[in-house]
Amino acid sequence: MKRAAILVAAAVIALGGIALSSAPSQAQGSIVRDAATGKLRPKTLSVQGGMKVLPFLSGGVISAAQEALAGSGSASAAARAASGGDLGIAPNSLGCRNRNPDGDVRVNQDCFFRRQAEEDIAFNPTDRNNLLIGSNDSRIGWNQTSFAFSTDNGRHWGDEVFPLRYRLNAPEDLKPTRQDPNRHTIRGDPGDLHAYDVCSDPAEAFDSQGRAFISCVAFNNASPASALFVTTSPAGAKASYFDQIPPPFGLVGGYTGREHIVAEDNTLEIAHDKEFITADTYKASPNTDNVYVTWSVFVFSEQCEGGQPDLPAYCESPIYGSMSTDHGFTWSTPEQISGASRQLCVLGNALNKQLNPNACNLDQGSDPAVLPNGDLVVSFVNGNTPTVNQQILAVHCRPRGSSPAGTAHLNCGTPSKVGDELIENAPRCDFGRGPEQCIPGNFVRAPFETAQRIAVNERNGNVFVTWFDYRHNEFDIFLARSTDGGRTWSRTRQVNPDRGMDHYFSAIDVGEAQGSSHVGVSYYRTARVPNENTTPPDGFQIGQPGVGKKLSDYALAGGFGLSTPYAFQVVSPRFPPPDGIQAGFIGDYSGLVVNRGEEAHPAWADTRNRVPNPGFNKVTVDEDAYTTTRPLPG
Repeated sequence: MKRAAILVAAAVIALGGIALSSAPSQAQGSIVRDAATGKLRPKTLSVQGGMKVLPFLSGGVISAAQEALAGSGSASAAARAASGGDLGIAPNSLGCRNRNPDGDVRVNQDCFFRRQAEEDIAFNPTDRNNLLIGSNDSRIGWNQTSFAFSTDNGRHWGDEVFPLRYRLNAPEDLKPTRQDPNRHTIRGDPGDLHAYDVCSDPAEAFDSQGRAFISCVAFNNASPASALFVTTSPAGAKASYFDQIPPPFGLVGGYTGREHIVAEDNTLEIAHDKEFITADTYKASPNTDNVYVTWSVFVFSEQCEGGQPDLPAYCESPIYGSMSTDHGFTWSTPEQISGASRQLCVLGNALNKQLNPNACNLDQGSDPAVLPNGDLVVSFVNGNTPTVNQQILAVHCRPRGSSPAGTAHLNCGTPSKVGDELIENAPRCDFGRGPEQCIPGNFVRAPFETAQRIAVNERNGNVFVTWFDYRHNEFDIFLARSTDGGRTWSRTRQVNPDRGMDHYFSAIDVGEAQGSSHVGVSYYRTARVPNENTTPPDGFQIGQPGVGKKLSDYALAGGFGLSTPYAFQVVSPRFPPPDGIQAGFIGDYSGLVVNRGEEAHPAWADTRNRVPNPGFNKVTVDEDAYTTTRPLPG
C-alpha cells in the first residue's frame, strides 16, 4: 500500500472508523517464522566439553508464531452447548472467575479456553491494594499481551488486551527529528505498513505517583517487522487502561507517531526480544519516576559465519537499554549496555571476526532493578564462556539526562559475574524444531536464556538474583547477593530444600518489614522422568516413559538473606501438562511481588481447568493465570 493510502486509513481511524491494518505486506521472510518452523535454529559453537548452544529468541515469541502457523481451531457443537454452570459462569463473577475451584484466584476474566501464560506482577506504591499482572494471551488468536488489574489486593480482577492495533510498522519515520532528537530504530529501513500480529513477553511497573507501565515485544508473521513498546496508564486509573501505541505520521489524537515506541525495525538483520522494565519509586532519588527498559537485540548478517544473502546468520545478541524521563512517552536512543570484559567474555567475535573478541554479546533474558540512590543494576544470561555452560552477569549503571531533550544515557560500567549457570547434561526435548532445553515431565520449554530474575531491598540497597540450572543433575533454584550495587557478588546458594523434582522459572522479590532482607522466591516444580539425565539422541519426545505425563505445582519460598535453603509452601494444586495446540509452553518466566513488608503475591500459569470437550481449540486442559496472597514463608 502506498503511504498516501496509509494516511487515508489513519484519517479513517481519527474519524471513528475502523482500519486495523494496511494491505498485506510483501513476503520478505520473517526471523520469527523461520525460528518457529525450524528453518532457523539456535547457533552452536564447538567449545571445551562439547557443543555450546548460543542464545535464541524467547519461547513466548516462538510459541506465538507456532500457534499462528498451526491455526486457532474452533469450538465444537458440544462445547458451545455446554451449560453456564459447567463453565464456571456465575452472577457474582467477573467473566469466568469462578473457574478456579482450588482456592487460588483466576486472574484472566475471559471465558475462552485459550492460553494465558508467562506472568509478571507489580503493585502500586500509592495504593498497595492496586495490583497489575501481564501475561501472554491467545484469546483473540495468535498471541497478544494482556493485562489484568485489581483494586482489592488481588481478590477480584478486570482485564484487557495490550492496545497496539493502531500501530503500523514504519521504522523509517523513527529517526531523530528536531522535536525528538532520539533514534527509535536500529536500522531505519522502510516499514511494511502493517499492524502488528503478535505482542509477547509482558512486563509491568509502577512509578512513585501511581502511573503504570506495561511493555511487550511485537512482530509480524509475514515480514521481518520487530518492535518494543512501552505504554502508560495515568495516575488514578489504577492500571485499568493504557494509552494506545500511536499510528505513524501523527494523524490521531495529536500524537507524533513516536510516543511509547522504544525501538522498531523491519529487516532480517534485527530482531528485538525479551524485555523487562522497572521504574524509580524512591522519593529521595535524583531520578525519581524515571522508567527503564532493557532487552536483547538479535543481530543477523550475511557477513557472519554461515550467512547467505537471502538468509543472514546469527552474529550476536547484546543487551540494550533505554530510559524515559517523561513518564513513558519519550524514550532515549537505544544503547548497548552489556559491555566487554577480558576476564569474563572470550567468544565475542566467534561468529564475526570484526567484533570485539571480549564483547559480552551472546546474551538474553536481561532484568533491570533500581537502587535507592537512583542507580540501576541490570542482570542477564551470558554465553561468552569457553564451555557449554553459561554465566549470569550484571552491570551497574548511573542514568543521567533527559529523554525529550535527547541527552539521556544509562552510563553502564563493566560487567561483573553473578554466578555460573551450569546446564551441561540438562535434558532436551524435540518440539518439532530439534532438541531444546526442557522439562521432560510436563514437556515444556525451559530455556537457559531466560532463567534469571533480579530484586532489590529498597531500604539497604542489597541486590538479589535468582536463576535455575542443572548442576546437581536436576533443575534447582539458586541465589546470589550483592551488597555494593551489583559490583561484586556472594557465592551461589541453593534455595529449594527438596530434591528429586525439577524446579524452574523462579521469580524473586524482597520484603523489608523486619529490618532485613526477607527474600521471597517462587517457582514451578515438576516430577522427573526415568533416565532424565541422559537425553536421547533426538531429544525427549511424547511416547517415551513419563514424558509429558508428570504433574506439576507452584511453590512459594521465603528466607532471610543468604540463610538458605528457604522454607517453602505449595500454593497451587497439582496440574497436568499443557497439551494440543498449547503443548510445550507454559511461559518462560513467572512473577512475584512482596507487598506491605511480607505479603507475597506470586503469579503463575497452570492447567487445572479441563476443557469441556476435547476438540475445543485442540486442547483438553486450559492454561490460565493465577495468583494468591500469602505471608512469606520463613
